[in-house]
Amino acid sequence: MCGIVGYIGGQEATPVIVEGLKKLEYRGYDSAGIATLMTGEAGIRRSEGKLINLENLLREQPLHGTIGIGHTRWATHGRPSEINAHPHKAGHIIVVHNGIIENYLQLREQLRQAGHVFKSETDTEVISHLIEETLKTEPDFEKAVRLALTALHGAYAVCVLSEKEPKTLIAAKLGSPMVVGLGAEEFFVASDIPAILAHTREMVFMEDGEMAVFRDNGVSFSTIAGTSLDKKPRHIDWSPLMAEKGGYKHFMLKEIHEQPRAVRDTIAGRLLESEGDVYLEGLNFNDCQLAAVKRIIIIACGTSWHAALVGKFYLEGHCRIPVEVDIASEFRYRNPVIDESTMVMVISQSGETADTLAALREAKARGAMNMAICNVVDSSIARESAGVIYTHAGPEIGVASTKAFVTQLTALYLFTIRMGRSIGTIDLAAGQSMIAALKHVPALLEEVLTLNSLTEKIARKYMNARDFLYLGRGKNFPIALEGALKLKEISYIHAEGYAAGEMKHGPIALIDEEVPVVMLVPRSSNFDKTLSNMEEVSARGGRVIALCTTGAEDIAGRVEDFIEIPSLCEDLDPLLLSVPLQLLAYHVAVLKGTDVDQPRNLAKSVTVE
Repeated sequence: MCGIVGYIGGQEATPVIVEGLKKLEYRGYDSAGIATLMTGEAGIRRSEGKLINLENLLREQPLHGTIGIGHTRWATHGRPSEINAHPHKAGHIIVVHNGIIENYLQLREQLRQAGHVFKSETDTEVISHLIEETLKTEPDFEKAVRLALTALHGAYAVCVLSEKEPKTLIAAKLGSPMVVGLGAEEFFVASDIPAILAHTREMVFMEDGEMAVFRDNGVSFSTIAGTSLDKKPRHIDWSPLMAEKGGYKHFMLKEIHEQPRAVRDTIAGRLLESEGDVYLEGLNFNDCQLAAVKRIIIIACGTSWHAALVGKFYLEGHCRIPVEVDIASEFRYRNPVIDESTMVMVISQSGETADTLAALREAKARGAMNMAICNVVDSSIARESAGVIYTHAGPEIGVASTKAFVTQLTALYLFTIRMGRSIGTIDLAAGQSMIAALKHVPALLEEVLTLNSLTEKIARKYMNARDFLYLGRGKNFPIALEGALKLKEISYIHAEGYAAGEMKHGPIALIDEEVPVVMLVPRSSNFDKTLSNMEEVSARGGRVIALCTTGAEDIAGRVEDFIEIPSLCEDLDPLLLSVPLQLLAYHVAVLKGTDVDQPRNLAKSVTVE
């Protein structure tokens, strides 16, 4: 998502920062900006769009100085625009920020009452005003920053400058990445290694709750509370491309491991736990409008269609509203029945999928209420929808969707809570319970990722199979479809997903000792039925790879391979089960030597029919 680069030393800061921001372009952004200090006065340049726009502006209006901070922004609060671009300045304080400040509305109102005037729609501007306000009672710059940061709730990586402290740069982090580069009488700070790798390979990785204070004579590390820290640098020997991948062999593997962070970002600032409800800032429908919805049609393609199938279970189960799921490329060619009481929801990672965009336009032309779940801010689908829920997955480089999928499931669950609360099918206690479960997902995803080595071992065992079957029931039937899609799109092995109960209506004929069968068998309302299907496979010599939740250890002795994931709740099992399936597909593809990130014949975003 957003990118940060900071510099203090003997060089001109502007070229160092701009080149660093270019190295972070793979993260995605919609605007960019830079600030430097020149003899105690800040110069700020910002522009909407790509870095070339900022570079053109800097050619016309150059900035000088040997200390500065820069930023590429991925919009979360406020539309993409120059006024919302970072850095933000209040008084003599200049700030860039990654992350989401959950209590920014409360802080903004308090600061307004204290006389502060805001220029942007962002949560970041609150930080600069908060530091400025704190300086009224605590004139020490460093101490004022510490005090201000303790008032922030949420996630942040920040860099702060003061026109009154022209030889000081302060950086701090909580929940968003930040790395410090140590040079020869110069120092760098960035949100990711590639930005500064050309200048130094000696890096200090900051942990949550830590602060770095850079002065022209050195850098000191401490906790935000003020306790000194002795941080040791680590030598980085990655190539520049490997650095962009965070040290992972492929973007896909990096993105699989980013899923805990992606889900955290998607729910951050949206959970109203005490109210058993959620706040969806771009939804744009009030309770009365949602109550008027009598039917929902979810439209999507590929992986997003699989997410939509899970969403049908969520919405029908909790909201008691009939839901249809349509493939976007088929929707407008069947003369669909739509009226003003129909809500059409489209799901697209890129927001530019041609079939999905055409379906949205068809639904609007027929008078349907409409909304989107989308990852890319201000994309065509986002702009043309009456309401939008952004998934904050960040840019997904690998063609095979991973983190976009789990954040789509997360967004669908959030919308289900909002819809259910608005129409009364989810009461306070149920809403609180659903939110409490959702908050556990990021930590449990991290736990599931520890299964990487086991999954690689299983992949090695089955990599030469010509066919795979994936079977699941209920909410996990779409996950079986998604697991099969992942395998075939990157390893080129033929794979099919089926509802487990449908197996005896045809697919059972395919089962023999040469066909691995991936069974999704979590402890759920369908557990006994799925177990029976698994026994049918075993009785016919099928090689069963079972994915189970904690408490199903008895299955281990009845199958060839067994992967156990943590147990949470039936609603959210699909998010956790998705990860081992992604890893299995990834490792099979790597072992077979295919191009994991750019599989043949496929594009990341299908922008033509």
